[in-house]
Amino acid sequence: MKVFVTGAAGFIGSHLCRALLSRGDRVVGLDNFDTFYPRSQKEANLNFAAEGGPLEFVEGDIRKAEILDHCLAAQGGITDAVIHLAALAGVQLSLAEPLRFQEVNLNGTAQVLEAMRRHGVRRLIFASSSSVYGDSPKIPFQEGDPVDHPISPYAATKKAGELLTHVYHHLFGFDVHCLRFFTVYGPRQRPDLAIRKFAELMTLGDPVPIYGDGSQSRDFTYIDDIVAGVLASLDNLASYRIYNLGRGQAASVLDLVKIMGRILGVKADLAYSPRKPGDVARTYADISLAAKELGYLPVVSLAEGLERFIAWFRSAAKQHP
Repeated sequence: MKVFVTGAAGFIGSHLCRALLSRGDRVVGLDNFDTFYPRSQKEANLNFAAEGGPLEFVEGDIRKAEILDHCLAAQGGITDAVIHLAALAGVQLSLAEPLRFQEVNLNGTAQVLEAMRRHGVRRLIFASSSSVYGDSPKIPFQEGDPVDHPISPYAATKKAGELLTHVYHHLFGFDVHCLRFFTVYGPRQRPDLAIRKFAELMTLGDPVPIYGDGSQSRDFTYIDDIVAGVLASLDNLASYRIYNLGRGQAASVLDLVKIMGRILGVKADLAYSPRKPGDVARTYADISLAAKELGYLPVVSLAEGLERFIAWFRSAAKQHP
């Protein structure tokens, strides 16, 4: 199978490309090395991905039609499916730059869809987010819940992306799976995300910021489980479906810090401040639909996943002190 992956040099993208290559798929990856975090980290991600097999990589922007045409062109075979991960990420950054988030996440997705239409590619996996559920008081979150009240520009772009892909399903017969990822973590995690930031601060003995009272909770999902879910989606891609990909369990931020402190052998110094606007109080996935229709079964507990992450974190710190 030939698969085109946008956002290939990112955290999830690099793990996914490695897994696809390892099972024998041909992968064309695209990334623009956005300056959100250092290019060197994304280059290291690509080297990691290429350990799975020969990765065909293109540097470019999803908003450029000619770049997408180049990636989708029949170079040794027609593209069978697109996995669209590329997006500007970060709830807080989206509050500061809402227009840029709309331009990249919405217009970029429209460009991907149009390129697929031009090249006769009709199978798409769209990376959505648990943030579309907003501050819903109903838990766990189910795919059929109303998601009409996002509370950040980032969340709004992900909801809009789901709607836009549905239009292409309806009008042009695209098979689309929208996968709502729940707080993905693990080795090679983005430096702005909480678990990596906490590990760095706790190792240095610096205060760990807690926004709110620490009772806010997340459905932390290990990267290997997410990748397994995406592969299962790809292998069962049909019609238009939305799936939650989470662990199916929630843990509070204070519990997270406690587990990390035990693994690192430190006691965290906590610095409390008010909850940030745009941040939701909780995420908690009902994964029964993905389990039933995709065979999705996350197997990595939070404690085990954090052990694996911290082992990588320490190794990476020794390589780049």
